[in-house]
Amino acid sequence: MYKIDFNKPLSVHFIGIGGISMSGLAEILMYNDFTVSGSDISTSNMTEHLKNIGVTVNIGHHADNITSSLDLIVYTAAISNDNPELLSAISRSIPTMDRAELLGQIMDNYSHSIGIAGTHGKTTTTSMMSQIFLDADLDPTITVGGILDILDGNIRVGNSSYFITEACEYANSFLKFSPFVAIVLNIEEDHLDFFKNISDIRSSFKGYLSNVPENGYIIINSDIENYEQLLIGLNCHIITYGTDETKSDWTCKNISFNEKGCGNYDLYYKSTHIDTIQINSTGIHNIYNSIAAIAASHTIGIDISSAKSSLESFSGPKRRFEYKGSLMGVTVIDDYAHHPTEIEATIHAAQRLDYNKLWIVFQPHTYSRTKAFLSKFAKALSIADYVVITDIYAAREKDPGDIHSNDLLSQLKEMNENCYYLSSFDDIEIFLLENLVPNDMLITMGAGNINIIGEDLLNG
Repeated sequence: MYKIDFNKPLSVHFIGIGGISMSGLAEILMYNDFTVSGSDISTSNMTEHLKNIGVTVNIGHHADNITSSLDLIVYTAAISNDNPELLSAISRSIPTMDRAELLGQIMDNYSHSIGIAGTHGKTTTTSMMSQIFLDADLDPTITVGGILDILDGNIRVGNSSYFITEACEYANSFLKFSPFVAIVLNIEEDHLDFFKNISDIRSSFKGYLSNVPENGYIIINSDIENYEQLLIGLNCHIITYGTDETKSDWTCKNISFNEKGCGNYDLYYKSTHIDTIQINSTGIHNIYNSIAAIAASHTIGIDISSAKSSLESFSGPKRRFEYKGSLMGVTVIDDYAHHPTEIEATIHAAQRLDYNKLWIVFQPHTYSRTKAFLSKFAKALSIADYVVITDIYAAREKDPGDIHSNDLLSQLKEMNENCYYLSSFDDIEIFLLENLVPNDMLITMGAGNINIIGEDLLNG
C-alpha cells in the first residue's frame, strides 16, 4: 500500500475529480501545497470551482492526461478497470489508490477525526456536526457529500485537530478509516450491487467499528436490530441513542412539530432531562440525527447549550428537503431521497405541512437498487397523492435490460392509480404545468439530476 508523506507534497491526479467527495479531497491537497490535476467526463460547477482555485481539469478520460511527472493517481469506485487513464498509470508504474484510501490517510493526520456512517442521514448529520463545531470555534476540517451554505461548498480546511467526514459503506470504503469518534445512524439493505445481503452489510459495519481506537468513541443507534452484536469484542467507549430509554444513553420525549414541520423535543441523558431542543430540520428522522450529533459533540466537550443553538439555526445541506421556490402558488421542494426508507421519511415529513395535494416526481437511482427494492419503492411512493416516474438514472451502471421504470409503475398502480411514467423531462414539466393547482406541493426526488425539473419550472 502506497503511503503519503504529507510533509512532502506530491503531484496528484484525480480520475473523476468532479465528484462531490473527490473534489473535496482535491481541494484539501491543494491547501496542503500539493500539485493537483484531474479529469471528469463533463464540466460541472465542481470542475469550474476547482479550476478557479488552480487545479488543472481535463474534460474526458484520456491516456495522455497521465504523464511521468505525476507521483500518484487517485480514482473513484465508479472508475472501471479498463479506464484509459488508470491503464496508462499502471503501465507507467505510477502508484494508484482509491478515494477511500486517500480519505483514510488524510484522516490519520487528525487526532480527533469523526466519521458519520449509516444507510441514511450521513450528509445531514455531518452537516449538523459541521455547524456545531464551527459555532464552537473548533476550526474543523470538513468534507461532506452535499453543498452547505455555511461552507459555501462541500469542503473546509481548518487548522485544528478536528476532522469531520461522512463514512460510506459502499465497496467497504469506510474500512479504510480509523475515526476517533464513529457514528452509526442506521443499517439497512442497500448497495446490493456490491453487498450480498444484510448480513454482509452488518459485517462491514462491524469492521468499521473495530477500527476505532481503545480511547475512542462509538455513537450507535440502539434501534438498530441486534446492535449489540456489532460491538462484541470492542474495548472503546460505547454511547447509545434511540427511541428506547431502557437501552439508550441519549433519547427524547414529547416530540412535536411546528408549522414548517421542524421538530421540537425534550432531550434526555441517562433518564435525566437535559434541555428542550428545537431543530430547524423537517421530519422525525432528523430529530434522531440531531441527537446523534449532540451525543458526538458532547464526547468532544461541546456544551449542550452551544449545540442546541447551532441546531436551531442549522439550514441543512442542499437537496435535503430543500425549498426551491413557489410557482403559481405551488411549493417546490427538492430532495435527495433514493432509498424506500428515505422516500417514506420525506413524504411523512411533507405530510405535516399545509398543502392541497402532494406530487412526487421520482427518478430511480441505479438499475440494481431499483430492481432490488421494486416493491418497497412502490409502497413508499404510494403514500403521495400523485407520482410521476422518470427513467432510471444509471449512475455507475450499465442498463442490464431486465428492469425499467415501467416495472415500478405497474406495481405502484396497484396501490395508487394516480401515477404516471414519462421519460422526457420536457414532457414531465409540461404535464406538471397542466395539472398542478395552487397550494399543491411538488417534490422532485432522487439522487440523480431530477432537480433540474423544479429549477426549470421556477425559471419559466
